[in-house]
Amino acid sequence: MRLYPVLCAFVLLAACKPKPPQRQPVPVSEDTTFLTGTFYVVRHAERFPGADTCLTPEGFKRAGFLYERLKNAHLDKIYLTPYLRSIQTADSLRIKLHLDTCFYKADTTGESLIYEITRHGDWGKRLLIIGHSNTLVPLLHSLRARPHMATIGEHEYDWLFIVRKTSAGSSLTEDCYP
Repeated sequence: MRLYPVLCAFVLLAACKPKPPQRQPVPVSEDTTFLTGTFYVVRHAERFPGADTCLTPEGFKRAGFLYERLKNAHLDKIYLTPYLRSIQTADSLRIKLHLDTCFYKADTTGESLIYEITRHGDWGKRLLIIGHSNTLVPLLHSLRARPHMATIGEHEYDWLFIVRKTSAGSSLTEDCYP
């Protein structure tokens, strides 16, 4: 007789599966800074082969060149993907300039970046964004920029895209750094 309530409780617990977490929408307010700012968009530096590997010696040099190029850009924050190669590309700027970082999911739509910038209230700021060869062009499109290329090659690490967004529109500067 005592087994029946225990069995019922077990069946009830087994039937109640937790709901998967859902992304909560961030309310959009009418704000003059919403969807504005200056975005410095780069690909992570050269890395060793593998899924989540560190930078090569050439990659560390390139990260140093990125620091030299952007040290006077008055950056407010760094957005990067949670991969070792992205983290190491940002390290010199993060450490020497005492910048906060925020991770975003590497996706081929740019949606995660837009969501994270909105969630952290970073519109209207100067942000460094570090991404990947297959995500940079879609990410630029999500910022309403139109790069001249459709894709970034697997061995192209030197592009620096500067997107300036104002309420009047956006402009894109494409440049290379060593």
